Amino acid sequence: MADRACLNGRPAPGFGVLDGIVRPVPLSHLRLATPPPAAVAQAAADSPLRGILLMAGATVLFSTSDASSKYVTATLPVIEVAWVRYLVFVLVSLLPLLRQGASVLHTRRPVQQGMRGVAILASALLFLLGLMGLPMADAAAINFVSPLLITALAVPLLGERVDARRWIALAVGLGGAMLAAQPGGGTFRPAAVFPLLSAAAWALAMVLTRRFAATERATTTLIWTAGSGLVLLTCALPFDARLPTLPELALCLLIGVVASGGQWLVVLAYRLAPASLLAPFSYLQLIWSTALGYLVFGAAPATTTLIGAGVIAASGLYTAGRARA
Repeated sequence: MADRACLNGRPAPGFGVLDGIVRPVPLSHLRLATPPPAAVAQAAADSPLRGILLMAGATVLFSTSDASSKYVTATLPVIEVAWVRYLVFVLVSLLPLLRQGASVLHTRRPVQQGMRGVAILASALLFLLGLMGLPMADAAAINFVSPLLITALAVPLLGERVDARRWIALAVGLGGAMLAAQPGGGTFRPAAVFPLLSAAAWALAMVLTRRFAATERATTTLIWTAGSGLVLLTCALPFDARLPTLPELALCLLIGVVASGGQWLVVLAYRLAPASLLAPFSYLQLIWSTALGYLVFGAAPATTTLIGAGVIAASGLYTAGRARA
């Protein structure tokens, strides 16, 4: 959030304070004595500790999915792996229909839901492409500029305010990503562009998630994300597919289940805690990705990767600290 977003102990223009939490208020509400209903509902629903635990669980699932994806994309096309993953994603996300009925498909934000779905799909495909040319630890380190990009996108999309020191932290974090993209101080690896673009797409999706979290059900968001991604992948599948073996198919199905679980936890986490609070805890995935990269693929991270990851993490933690100060 904004750095206190207050002037002389009073909320800064464009912000309101709800239960001690500074939140952006639309300009149309600046003259009202009470905050907008959606903001009140969001403040009441916030449960930071639960949100943090859900985000931590999501990082474990995402790292497991990434390791499995890296393994299976050595023999199967990326589009095909992603298609099976999204097919499972759709089946899992449609389960609430059995209990809640067709009303779960209704959304008040169809355009933003569609944008989130495209962004999530782009992030997944770009990261898979990066895993094909990079060790897991390297791809994860570069990809973790996303919390910093969330901060940048929160300004135009969430109305949050970012001071000069947080912009400097953002620039330092991007520098860390560039450092992690070089093997042992060597030349820049073209494959490193993919996790960087993946991070940008993920950041956009997370900011959109927070933007409509107060009015959209988690089940609705998951269905729209899964459905839009599957439609696009189905259109591309005929151009890049082959018949998988039974072990390959089983692994793809496992990826779908694990990744779907991670998506569910992320949506729930962003319904319970602010984006700027959750952002630094996503860095836990660096630990799991490094460990799995070594255990499964025997790839120890380079020194520059570790230093770059440290710079990125430090920048993100500082940004989150400033947001909550």
